[in-house]
Amino acid sequence: MSDDADFDPAAYDDCQSFVVEYGRELLDVLDPRPGERILDLGCGTGHLTAEIDAAVGEAGAAIGIDASPAMVAEARETYPDREFARVDATAFEPTDPFDAVFSNAALHWIDDQNAALAAVADALRPGGRFVAELGTTGNVAAIVDAVRAEGRARGVQVEAPWHFPSLGDYATRLESHGFEVRLARVFERETTLDGPDGLESWLDQFGDDLLAAFDDPADAITAVEDRLRSTHYDSGAEEWTVTYRRLQFRAILSAESPYSSSQ
Repeated sequence: MSDDADFDPAAYDDCQSFVVEYGRELLDVLDPRPGERILDLGCGTGHLTAEIDAAVGEAGAAIGIDASPAMVAEARETYPDREFARVDATAFEPTDPFDAVFSNAALHWIDDQNAALAAVADALRPGGRFVAELGTTGNVAAIVDAVRAEGRARGVQVEAPWHFPSLGDYATRLESHGFEVRLARVFERETTLDGPDGLESWLDQFGDDLLAAFDDPADAITAVEDRLRSTHYDSGAEEWTVTYRRLQFRAILSAESPYSSSQ
């Protein structure tokens, strides 16, 4: 993800609200408990952070961090009594360890995965848990393939900005950073992008880097819509559908981890 990339919080909460809705399912895997300190990595507009904070109660704390200044500003305005910080996930240095780190739909945006996992391990107490969901191999492949096909037609090279690892790759990475993987699964989720402009809105929100090679990104989006309309748009329901492929895991930081010794 480019350093100057940012998100539109209003569009995120309106047109991409499915990100938070599906994230609530991940809260069941997290199972936040009263009194715990929990870090929400990639908190977006803060809705899930607030729900975690309510679950841990006054004796606990939920802290949300995000690299997007607009998202953090929106989270602070919506939830002024909660704690949010604008910080890169690879550079976060907490003063006290956390019982858990939670991350929904954020890890695949991070270029340096090893630095991110090292930071998460360093933020956790020994035995702390890391619960996350991210895109995996083949996530939104139809969109990426259509953009690449349009790039070839126009003689430009398209680079996907995301890190969509396989389960095996990510489990190995987690283990190399001192985690024991207790749960890991890959699944497909058909995701609806509401309205005739749903795909355009998605690309406007998430596709800046994907479309960066085009001289006229707006024209490229129209061409991509044309490529996908017959297979991914329901004119009767006026909605687009794309396949999300997700990797979900729960991992425990080993007491023998070199990272846990710093706590």
